[in-house]
Parts: sequence; structure tokens; C-alpha cells
Amino acid sequence: MPHELDTILISSSQPDFKNRLGKLRLAIMKAAVFEAGDPRYSQIRDIIEGVRKHGDKAVAEYTERFDGVKLTPEQFRLNEEDLQKAHKEIDKKLLSSIQQSIKNVKKYQTKIFIGKKKRPGIKYTPIKRIGICVPGASAPLPSTVIMTAVPAQVAGVKEIVVVSPPRYKGSIHPVILAVCQELKIGEVYRIGGAQAVAALAFGTNKIGKVHKIVGPGNTWVQFAKREVFGMLVDIDSIAGPSEVLIIANDKANPAWVAADMLSQAEHNPGSAVVFTDSKHFAKQVLDELKKQVKQLNRAQKTNECLKKFSGIVVFENMQGIIEWANDFASEHLEIQCGGESRKLAERIENAGAIFIGDYSPVAVGDYWAGPSHTLPTGMTAKFFSPLSANDFIKSTSIIEYDKEKLAQSADDIIRLAETEGLDAHAKSIKIRQ
Repeated sequence: MPHELDTILISSSQPDFKNRLGKLRLAIMKAAVFEAGDPRYSQIRDIIEGVRKHGDKAVAEYTERFDGVKLTPEQFRLNEEDLQKAHKEIDKKLLSSIQQSIKNVKKYQTKIFIGKKKRPGIKYTPIKRIGICVPGASAPLPSTVIMTAVPAQVAGVKEIVVVSPPRYKGSIHPVILAVCQELKIGEVYRIGGAQAVAALAFGTNKIGKVHKIVGPGNTWVQFAKREVFGMLVDIDSIAGPSEVLIIANDKANPAWVAADMLSQAEHNPGSAVVFTDSKHFAKQVLDELKKQVKQLNRAQKTNECLKKFSGIVVFENMQGIIEWANDFASEHLEIQCGGESRKLAERIENAGAIFIGDYSPVAVGDYWAGPSHTLPTGMTAKFFSPLSANDFIKSTSIIEYDKEKLAQSADDIIRLAETEGLDAHAKSIKIRQ
């Protein structure tokens, strides 16, 4: 009897192979965006405009409407006692793990940071004030604070603001507050959604304007970030649902590959795709999926994500796999191909993060390894990069000529300025001769 997950198996031997693969790619991409004409576009703009015009009053109204929590503007910000209490009461083993994760991220980000290296002709300056959006999911997401705030601190950002919706007993989960206290982040607001993004972008009486907004969130948050980007603030990227693409051959462990697929599909929505050149291995992974998904706490919703946004794809050869992997440009890309894994990784041009070998699942990057887990999704790894300390600095060009050097270049500069019809430009050089 056919199983409902049998439909996610796609083979190059099928006549509609490219069409099915293209549809899967499109489904993953569309999961990250509102469709054209979606009424939520105008709703987001109305929220942003409401906050721009009415400030804290609008933030309070939207918080009550969307989060079901009635707050006065004076109640937005958590006080120092709340942060200290959360830090004091957190499980000590969990705190130890958090502290080590912070150390790992700080070490990696410090190694890759370019801002402290002096180069001629350029000056690097940290962004003064940034805002971090932390989702208000049913489970706390302390890793989001670590993976966004620590790179900013390495870059030298002095003012870091955290916003998160009041989904835990009318406030923010104490684990998130404990991480903020551990990182000495004292400006934390229990607001979320598009209204929080607008408050950070414009500033209100109670919430100071920031210069960059980073962090994950639902589609409302991401499209609000897109609306305020450019004229008001910078952003990291427009992040969609979590994704993993796993390149695996018959040397991989099918049970492990299935487990890695489920680790992303359980995000609901989340996408998990396997590319392999072995039909036998593909069927083994499918069998493992059917077995393992039943054992999850979120079995039903994870199963739906597998059907909508996931696939096990059998190719004729590894060349086809590499070409399509670069086209998918996945957020997370695992390569489990035995001794060939590292060599194959060198051929990947488009991916948010590459995880090489059987013992490098996505969870290692999510919590521990050091690179930020804030990564480009929805095929945007073709032009976006992972968040890092280098995203929290801005560069300024430095130009310094003396009399002799200007004299050497004067005729060329004048000639170019006059060609463009900019007489005053040319005269600003001539007057110095």
C-alpha cells in the first residue's frame, strides 16, 4: 500500500524529473515570501505607518491585538531586576552550555573580523546602535541572541537592543533574558512583530531608533524589515523558513540523513531535501523518514512540511547534483559522501553554510561551532552571506593628496571633469595650480 511520503521521492528516470525538481525549488522559495497581491502587504504598511505616526501608543495597541497582552509604554522594557532574576534562576548546566557557546562564537567571529586590521585608504567604524529580533516561539530561542549579539559585540557595537514578543506569561522567556544578562545587554523590550520592527526603525518616546535590524522571525517580521530597509535602517537579510540540502551517496548512513532532514522539517515550515546518485540509498532514507517522523513530538506538522517543501532526489551522477545544488543555493548544505565530501564541498558556490562529513549535522552550527546561524534562505545565498561581525561595521574611504601628488594628476582630473560638463569640478582643481 502506497505511503503518503512516497510522493517526495523524485528520480531522474521519471519523464517529468526537471519539472518536479523545479516545482520543489519554487515551493521552497515561495515559503519565504508573501504572494503578489497578498493583503498582508498593505497590513504591514499600515502597521509601520501607524507606529510612525503614533509611536508607543500604536505599539501598545498592536501588541494587544496580535499578542493578546495589554501593556503600557512604560511596561515595554524589562527592568534590570527581571534580567538578573532570570540569570540567577537558570539551570546551571544550561548556563554553562550557553557560556561555552558564547566563547565559541566569539573566538570564531574574532578570527574572521576585518575591522581591526589597518588598511590604506579605508577606515572601519562599528555601527553605533543595532536591534535584534528574537522570535517568540513556544520554545525559547536563546541561540538567536548568541548568534546575533556576539558578532555585534566583537565588531564593537556599543548599544544592542533586543525585542521579542510577550508570548511567555505576558513577557519574554526567562532563558532569553538570562542570555541577555550574560551578554550584558540591558535594553530588552517585550514587543514583537512588524510593530517592533517599525519602533526600532523610527524610534518612539520609549524606544530609541537603531541603525541596523537583524534576526529571524515570521514573514510579517521579515517583510516589515524589507519595508524599512534603506532609507531608515540597514538589515541583515530577508529570512524565510529553515532549509537543509543534503548531498549523500551510498557511503552515508540513511538513518542519520533522515534525522537531519527531520531536524529542519520540524520547524514548520521547514524544508529538507536530499540529493543522491543512489536509488537504493534514496529508498533507505525514505524508509527511515517514515519510521522516525512518527517518534517526534511534532509528528503531524513535520509530516506536512515533508510533503510540501521536501524531497529525496535521485540523480544520474554527481555532476548533476552539484549543478542543482548551486541552483537551490540552500541555507544549510550537508555533504555526506565519505572521503569525497571535502572535495565536493569545494565545488559548491552557493550555500549559506556547508557542513562537511557524517559528524557535522546542522545542529552543530545552530548552537556551537562559531559561525552565526543567521543565514540566507530561499535561494538568496546566491547574493547574501551569513551574518558575521563584519556586518556590524561600516567603511569610510580615506583620501589624502599633497601638493605634488595633486599636480601630477591635475590635467587628467580636469580633462575628465570637462568631458562630463562639470566646469566647477575642473575649476576646483585649477584654482590650486
